[in-house]
Amino acid sequence: MKKLIAMIILLNIVFTAYSQEAERFRFQMDLGIAAPNEGGIGALVNFEPQVLVRSNLALGLRMGVAGLAKELVYYEIPDDYSGELGANTSVLGTANYYFNYGKGGVAPYIGAGFGYYALSNIKIESNDISSEDVGRLKANFAWAPMARAGVELGKFRIGVEYNFVPKSNLQNIGGEIIGQATNEYFGFTLGYFVGGGKWGR
Repeated sequence: MKKLIAMIILLNIVFTAYSQEAERFRFQMDLGIAAPNEGGIGALVNFEPQVLVRSNLALGLRMGVAGLAKELVYYEIPDDYSGELGANTSVLGTANYYFNYGKGGVAPYIGAGFGYYALSNIKIESNDISSEDVGRLKANFAWAPMARAGVELGKFRIGVEYNFVPKSNLQNIGGEIIGQATNEYFGFTLGYFVGGGKWGR
């Protein structure tokens, strides 16, 4: 938690320093589909303030939520159980590099980030036993990297990202480890930004 607070403070200092200059600050929002690494489906939304530290390099703070529905691995639970994962929240420091050089409104980009992922409660259900009889399962918190690429068309964005969230153990109400969740996922996003972004000026 101390690392997360330090990262947020550092990025706020950078934002404050650069946002005083015209067209240095921008804010973007992405909506999209989330695809867990081992199958399933979900949705995501990301909000990200950024500052342009160079004409084609932006540093940002991505705050996201991803809801994932997927299969989970249980060690000693019958096959008729299924897993359901709630919303994951994340806060990442990011960097984007844009390949445009002032030649129009199309700007391909690559980017990366690193930050904190908080995984929500997990419930399991069975055909003949209610989830209340089994209890709620919890996954761990994790620090993890993210990589992404895409293209900006004017003020619109199309992108893909991969979140390298490590696996987490699943525990029952007695604290026993009874399974494992794979938390890595792809994101396919459409977005929009306001503010700076006239590359190569």
